[in-house]
Amino acid sequence: MISRRPVLMAIGGVLLFLAVGVAWWLLSPLFISKTVRESFPMTEGALLPPGMDRAEAEGVMAGLAKMKLEMREQAPPGVGRPQRFKVGAFRDGDALHKGSGKAIIYRLPDGSRLLRLENLEVTNGPALHVLLARHPDPQRRADVKEGGFADLGRLKGNIGDQNYPIPPGVDLAAHRSVVIFCVPFQVVFSVASLIEVP
Repeated sequence: MISRRPVLMAIGGVLLFLAVGVAWWLLSPLFISKTVRESFPMTEGALLPPGMDRAEAEGVMAGLAKMKLEMREQAPPGVGRPQRFKVGAFRDGDALHKGSGKAIIYRLPDGSRLLRLENLEVTNGPALHVLLARHPDPQRRADVKEGGFADLGRLKGNIGDQNYPIPPGVDLAAHRSVVIFCVPFQVVFSVASLIEVP
């Protein structure tokens, strides 16, 4: 008669290994933070001023994008600067899921749109995604899904400055908040309600 004990031990070992892996995937983000420091992107093909590298030029562009400048003369065709379209400040999702920082939607000179997260600091979690939601201040999963949302991809890091291109088909007038959303558990981690920049 063949003993079942070695087979059961092998199955138990595999199940234990899988359970430890899943537990690590779920719990490790609570103890590990990832910082991302992306600079403000320049339009591809932009000409750089003499003696200035791309990183320096992007820094100047990011500074200019934050300023409100009054132009008194027409800029030559094809010349422009990023325009802030919508802004918002992140708030906590609930007592366990904290968030702070800014969300800014830009229209870039080439016509593309960009979501920039600045000074972001959010509770880490498994498979966090950046969503543009139609609901102005979603509290829970049903609010996020109400009317649809645009998924801009996985959150690059729970701390820092990050850029997320917005696909051309996304209607920015209809999307009124940015949500850091845990996909596996369908939990709102942080929300920034957006207002239009005058």
